[in-house]
Amino acid sequence: MVAKDYPMVYLLIERADCGVDEPSGRGVMRSELEEPSSKRVKPLSRVTSLASLLPPVKAAPLKRIGQTLQRSISFRNDCRPEIIAPRPWSRQIAPAITKRRDSKLWSETFDVGLGHMLSSKEIKRQEAIFELSQGEQDLIEDLKLAKKAYREPMLKLSIMSEHELNQIFGTLDSLIPLHEDLLSRLREARKPDGSTDHMGHILVDWLPCLETYATYCSNQVAAKALLDHKKQDHRVHDFLQRCLESPFSRKLDLWSFLDIPRSRLVKYPLLLREILKHTASEHPDRQHLHHAMSMIQSIVAHINTQTGESECRYYKERLLYLESGQRDLLIDSSRILSCHGPLKNNRGLKLHVFLFQDVLVVTRAVSQNEQLCYQLHQQPIPVRDLEWDDLQDGEMRLGGSIRGAFSNSERTKNFFRVVFGSGGQLQTLCFQASDAFSKQQWLNCIRQAKEAVCPAGSEPQLLSVQTARQDRARPCSDYSMMDTSDACVDLSIECPPVHLTDVTAVKV
Repeated sequence: MVAKDYPMVYLLIERADCGVDEPSGRGVMRSELEEPSSKRVKPLSRVTSLASLLPPVKAAPLKRIGQTLQRSISFRNDCRPEIIAPRPWSRQIAPAITKRRDSKLWSETFDVGLGHMLSSKEIKRQEAIFELSQGEQDLIEDLKLAKKAYREPMLKLSIMSEHELNQIFGTLDSLIPLHEDLLSRLREARKPDGSTDHMGHILVDWLPCLETYATYCSNQVAAKALLDHKKQDHRVHDFLQRCLESPFSRKLDLWSFLDIPRSRLVKYPLLLREILKHTASEHPDRQHLHHAMSMIQSIVAHINTQTGESECRYYKERLLYLESGQRDLLIDSSRILSCHGPLKNNRGLKLHVFLFQDVLVVTRAVSQNEQLCYQLHQQPIPVRDLEWDDLQDGEMRLGGSIRGAFSNSERTKNFFRVVFGSGGQLQTLCFQASDAFSKQQWLNCIRQAKEAVCPAGSEPQLLSVQTARQDRARPCSDYSMMDTSDACVDLSIECPPVHLTDVTAVKV
């Protein structure tokens, strides 16, 4: 989900060492007697991308704990880096050695002789505090890297306009001094032997600064969509590919760097909980840590809400209605996008389905004015009228006699059915998810949305819902499915989903 659960370093290019091993012995004497060669030396090829001029930065693999805000549940593994397909115009670059960021422990960084004076619990506390401090340093390096290696070169080389870069990078620049401040305070609180007695008051004073993350996180949906669109430009694609193959990137693409702040934000509660866990009950810092824990949970929840509302607005603005009758007040009034992502119907048609807080909207991803939009495929379905049914693998019959006759078990997996009333009649739609996990997440989101709209005891009765559930062999109907082949929107363009995952969901 992007709705979901829920971050730098200066580049210059290191020139290759072209030196030749120094000869020795008789070889030296022979070379001294030989006349200089008259052959021309082929000049080095001209660098066509600034990424080739950026020196590798000493760094190591980033620990990605959370992939989105706590509201998000990824229907697929978000940790997988985005794979950029090679373009015919891209130059093939030899793979470089990836620089890795070594993990550091407090006990390995400072004098271990202090260990005999500290209890096992206190050593774990020092490790947790050091992890917080080290994470701040890593975050600062990555944010500076995103600025120095990506934003500034793309602006200087006119690969993207300043307006586009501002949209993609958002308020990233403002986050750097914020985290430098915390790192500086934590280091000042550290004693010469490397241990830290009191740091809870530092967090209580600093945590309110994280409210500025609301603006950055709320911009991420639009930023990701614009970045995906700009990757179709061969200059942008070439630059990003070169950076990805350079050692400084640690095999992380640009979006991974832009997503690091949000991942860091949702990690703070875990870090504080670990410090609190190993802080003795009589320690004077414990009260401050409890206060800090309460503060960060409130801040994350607030940012989570604002980000969810921003995402909901973004997708509502990109819904296309072929007729005025498709407009629904339930869509206009929705502030929460519970779940969305690609699904197929029983005829194999690719759809993009949105589950807002009060309405299910079935669309097709289309391109309009070079923007990814979503054209309504049928009338919106109120959640209050919705029932669902999990179909067993192999139970689904695909539409069409020939298609159904030659279908195999793989094609009839991961289906679920929604049942709803329309015009006094019971209608059914069947959807196929990409895998069993995605299907279960869809069913969970539908169930939660239904429970929110119809609390126990107030659920309306649907016409013959039980009868429909018993009639499992009946093929699903695509009622009132509109033929959009003659629509003014170009449906022939295959538009990838905005998110890296196939399905994204918001957990409220």
